[in-house]
Amino acid sequence: MSYSYGNIIKTEITGSSHGEYVAVEITGFPKGFSVDTDKLQRFLDRRAPGRSVLTTSRRESDRPVFESGLDGGVMNGEILRAVIYNTSQDPSAYEKIKDTPRPSHADLTARIKYGPDVDLRGGGAFSGRMTAPVCIAGGIALQILERMGIFVGAHLSSVGQVTDESFPLYPDREMFRQISEKELPVIDDEAGEKMRELILSCASQGDSVGGTVECAVTGVPAGLGGPLFEGVEGRIANAVFGIPGVKGVEFGAGFKASAMRGSECNDPFIIKDGEIRTGTNNSAGIQGGITNGMPVVFRAAFKPTPSISLPQKTVSLSRMEETEITVTGRHDPCIAVRAVPVVEAVTALALLDLIAEEKEWNFLR
Repeated sequence: MSYSYGNIIKTEITGSSHGEYVAVEITGFPKGFSVDTDKLQRFLDRRAPGRSVLTTSRRESDRPVFESGLDGGVMNGEILRAVIYNTSQDPSAYEKIKDTPRPSHADLTARIKYGPDVDLRGGGAFSGRMTAPVCIAGGIALQILERMGIFVGAHLSSVGQVTDESFPLYPDREMFRQISEKELPVIDDEAGEKMRELILSCASQGDSVGGTVECAVTGVPAGLGGPLFEGVEGRIANAVFGIPGVKGVEFGAGFKASAMRGSECNDPFIIKDGEIRTGTNNSAGIQGGITNGMPVVFRAAFKPTPSISLPQKTVSLSRMEETEITVTGRHDPCIAVRAVPVVEAVTALALLDLIAEEKEWNFLR
């Protein structure tokens, strides 16, 4: 199977969680752009498994092998292909569940659509493992956007009922950097410690917990996007919903706006540093589907990891009767933790693709 995203910057993902590799092929990146591969590796390390007691114990180096598209770290105009070879597979843990689909996984729906031979080891193509090659593409997209003065950052805004601070009206590049270097990427370290305790408590009980990720983009030029199906919210949400485990996306005030009055929700126009800005940002820097120059801000909600070691009700496909299942293997007790850089990656891909449609690559000239 292969899966693709983008109109101009086209990203295609192949491989599977417990297969030989996961890979990405990208077309449309600007020829001549120099990729900082060390910086890219640091970005990939933020998502990689086995780096913390808060994540899965599966250990992967996640070091991409570039097979084409780069000469001495510079894009040569060919298709950019990178492969990450899986080195810590354990498919034996999944043999016993072939007949008993795991609740809230894609086991049942995948069999319905692709047949009984579909590879579901570790979730197969539905696994969070597939976000590793996405982060290769997104990590490079982040570097291209930075050259244009556009910066993307995210933080773990909640785990269960524990919440972090929200981004300020004008977050900056240094704030993004500081958050990215923490074990738990949060703004308030006290909230981070409470999140840590909750995650470890759930893990010790064989359970899991959900969370949300808040993402902000600064330096976005005004005028990107369009009305109806051309809106920036839709372009970003389409990419974010491609991350396994995402069940909701809201921009700005989001669902809280439905409980506000217009006098509370409207963003007043002001003059700041000689430019038109807004005094608040309930509309997330987007009005009528078009960016207005303010930071683009949204939140993504991640469900609890469905792989838990507590007994759960399921069915036997061969016997067509109800039964119980206990899921074994190595799993994240809170997938939102490692999802933070993935949200940044897909956001960068969505915005860069949109910019490539509407503007020229004049930043390289």
